[in-house]
Amino acid sequence: MNPRTFRRRHGVLAGLCAGASLLSGPLAAAEPNFPVTPQQRSTAQQVAQAGIPLSELAPNAPDSHTVQSGDTLWDISKMFLKSPWRWPELWGMNLDQVRNPHLIFPGQVLVLEKVGDRARLRVAQSGAGAPDNTVRLSPRVRSNLLDNGAIGSIPLHLIAPFLTEAVIFNTDELNRAPRVVAAQEGYVSMSQGQLAYVLGDLQPSSGYRLFREPKPLYDWDSKELLGYEARYVGTADFVRPGSTLEENGKPVIVPATVSIKSVRMEVSAGDRLAPLPKRDLDAYAPHHPNAPMSGRVLQIYGDGLSAGQNQIVALNRGARDGMERGHVLALWRTGDRRVKQIDGERTTLQLPNESNGLLFVFNVFERTSYALILSVNVPVFPGDSFTQP
Repeated sequence: MNPRTFRRRHGVLAGLCAGASLLSGPLAAAEPNFPVTPQQRSTAQQVAQAGIPLSELAPNAPDSHTVQSGDTLWDISKMFLKSPWRWPELWGMNLDQVRNPHLIFPGQVLVLEKVGDRARLRVAQSGAGAPDNTVRLSPRVRSNLLDNGAIGSIPLHLIAPFLTEAVIFNTDELNRAPRVVAAQEGYVSMSQGQLAYVLGDLQPSSGYRLFREPKPLYDWDSKELLGYEARYVGTADFVRPGSTLEENGKPVIVPATVSIKSVRMEVSAGDRLAPLPKRDLDAYAPHHPNAPMSGRVLQIYGDGLSAGQNQIVALNRGARDGMERGHVLALWRTGDRRVKQIDGERTTLQLPNESNGLLFVFNVFERTSYALILSVNVPVFPGDSFTQP
């Protein structure tokens, strides 16, 4: 590919992440070191001088935008670009200002400059250098700020619970995990605030998730076992360790004790415990796969028959297939197969697949992943396909 073609095709999305940094003052000192891949940096360097063709901008791209606490990278990307997942390309529009493309902070003003048939994005201080028609959004109910003050990639409240709750185990290790064996005072099930007694090795410093009924997931086409999805029950805190007593020369087991902290459903004997992972809401920028990617929706999270916008689906591709957190994928609705009488003959027709929306991958396992449905035209069903956008 010649340099001009490269710049034309890859010249679009990065000043959005250029806004990622007013890299002077206290924000710069606190800025974490998110990874920037060699390919992303190369793309930025290719387009840093030339800017992007105006044809790559969204039809109603504003001249400027003041970043609000309710914003997300996805919101701002859609505001400026036709293809909002192509942030590494716009990054190159303002390479000199960028140290960390993953961080954009409220109060920053992203200013779109157009010269001839090219466009650039620069960062101005709030209230300084912004045109009169700056887009300023009204206050929002939900904040999408990370702990360091930066905005998130997508609305955090949509995925935050699932970073803890939605888990696919690579093996059947959950069947060997500590399990609830009894409730206090003879209860059959337990709810928030009650105690549960557990057999197995528990660590005093750890919080725990409770799961039920690990279910194997098989690939639609190859029938390969991809992992085990378990139904999320709730969380529990460690109270005291178990022990073993000796009575009449025979061992008597004293179970460990946990306190039920939160529940999605009542806790029962047989539920299994797994350590509570560190909550990870750090920004991860939307981007398309670097190589062709295709696969199928394994199932709807929560055992739904179909899913719509802002719901979660499990996919049959994972880290081993090149799937990454932040990948944006195109959804396809599988065409119907119909039998028709055509010219007096019984004819089988396979209708073509149709574009149906976009997915955002937020959690990746070895052979599977979870994705949020960003947009959809008709309901998504297990077996529907996806590709790179």
